[in-house]
Amino acid sequence: MAEPADSAFNAKAYIDDILSTIDREREREIVTRRFGLFDRKETLEQIGELLGITRERVRQLEKSVVTRLKVSAEQGNLPHVPEVQTRLTTQLAQMGNAARVSELGSKLTPTNSRIEQAQLAFLAQLSPELVVINDDDHFYHSVAAASLGDEKAIKTAVGGIVDAIKKIGEPCAIDKVAKAVSSTDTAQTAALASLSKDLATLNNRWGLIKWPMVNPKNIRDKIYVILKEHGKHMHFNEIAAAIKDSDFKRKEVTTQAIHNELIKDKRFVLIGRGIYALKEWGYEKGTVADIISEVLRKEGGPLHRDEIVKRVLKSRYVKETTILLNLQGKPQFKRVAKATYTLDTAE
Repeated sequence: MAEPADSAFNAKAYIDDILSTIDREREREIVTRRFGLFDRKETLEQIGELLGITRERVRQLEKSVVTRLKVSAEQGNLPHVPEVQTRLTTQLAQMGNAARVSELGSKLTPTNSRIEQAQLAFLAQLSPELVVINDDDHFYHSVAAASLGDEKAIKTAVGGIVDAIKKIGEPCAIDKVAKAVSSTDTAQTAALASLSKDLATLNNRWGLIKWPMVNPKNIRDKIYVILKEHGKHMHFNEIAAAIKDSDFKRKEVTTQAIHNELIKDKRFVLIGRGIYALKEWGYEKGTVADIISEVLRKEGGPLHRDEIVKRVLKSRYVKETTILLNLQGKPQFKRVAKATYTLDTAE
């Protein structure tokens, strides 16, 4: 069967022709259901109950049929495998020679549905020049070029990337990760990293899935990422707008919800009217009067008002007049000379 005129990846047509090479209906049924080629994937137990055989017999038959199909493919006797393999390896080459099935499906299939992904993975499994990595606790369902090695070698390479990022200890660009694993191919390093469920990427930085900077799980984490990336204080309205314009998976939150989280989380400090900064930047909670008191306490004596204003503005984004009004109007501050103030120890 020829490829459609629009060059669409007609996985179903390929699957139909390949399944037709399996003589026994029971074996076709097992392969179809186990790989979820036309419906949801089924367990060995479910198929065994349907066919009246044990789960172990289902497993044996599945392994036997897939092995026969692979041998036929290697011998060039299985329909469509050469063209499918060429199409997949060409696409993978543009993606670093490895990709999640979901990402590969987004490039090749009409709707990238779960069934289309299953069909794609099955075709890849029959292709001698490709390696399929099954979904588990640490890896996404993925396809890679066999030039990278077998499944064990690819998983080892991915594990090396995870270890390198752990050692770096903070989110970083992929070129730094590639250097850490002695690779000159950053695209391939990124592709391998994308196969791991232990890693995540955001804003062109890679890190462990548990790090908020690459995998923010809630509104507070997203606020933290926005402020950290911005590098300086922001008004809560600006933070809300930045979240809506971000690459976060879920970003439809109200401005009020963001303001509420800013108030509750100790990582954020109010430094002006509606303006917040990160505590880790050296800011402390407190009113303008509290900051003036801290400045004078650290000085241990009188300070000219201009110097007080200068020091307060390092930790608060307020008008100079607000600082002066606090100096003149709060009883804890005493003027001891012209424009010079100290803490009133009597207070």
